[in-house]
Amino acid sequence: MKLIISIYLWLIGGIFFAFSFIVLFVCLFLFPQKVTFNIIRCLFHIIIRIMGIKLIVTGKENIDLNQSYLIMGNHQSLFDIFVIPAAIPICFVGVEAAYHFSIPVWGYLIRKWGNIPIERHNLKNAISSLEKAKKALLSGMNIGILPEGHRTLTGKMTSFKKGPFHLAKASKADILPFGVNGLFEYNQKGSIKLTPGVVKVKIGKPISYKTINELSIDQIKQHTFDTIYKLSQQKTC
Repeated sequence: MKLIISIYLWLIGGIFFAFSFIVLFVCLFLFPQKVTFNIIRCLFHIIIRIMGIKLIVTGKENIDLNQSYLIMGNHQSLFDIFVIPAAIPICFVGVEAAYHFSIPVWGYLIRKWGNIPIERHNLKNAISSLEKAKKALLSGMNIGILPEGHRTLTGKMTSFKKGPFHLAKASKADILPFGVNGLFEYNQKGSIKLTPGVVKVKIGKPISYKTINELSIDQIKQHTFDTIYKLSQQKTC
């Protein structure tokens, strides 16, 4: 029965995603990026709701709408790509694995949006990607990045990559941390099974550049890890 329900949810979610792609394709040519982002948020709210996710977001008051941020959180599921934009009410572009850009439909969408591909196993290309992200931050655009680099296989957070924290120091941006809880239980990597339920996203207080500048890369990496870990430890019900 659970498999049948999962297939049904994938089906209706896929149909609505196809519709959403058409809408977003048109919007990218007609509207400014921030207007398009608000449309994206509405569509992603609908997608996750019809696929059985009840999203609860707290901590929006910690966001200064006049500030640009390096947005960081934990990586629990494929559905992070829908839940995070739905939860975070500020326009941002993402830094994500280069192979995502070769995925039919999705790859075109994220490239057109302005997401930045990063090849983690190619140092030269990775540095080039982080330089592009730095320029975006300095221009006032928010950047979203998941510093674990990969979805968790166990539900527990894995160690963070150093690249995002070199970016934080170079761009002089504050880090806006958030924690996700419930998406690993909803869908695990490599499985088609979906378990409808509550997903919570808690947005924390920004980690100021002053704090970042006073710490080494390893220290700020650990400080951010500890902050996001605490934010993610919310029991779903």
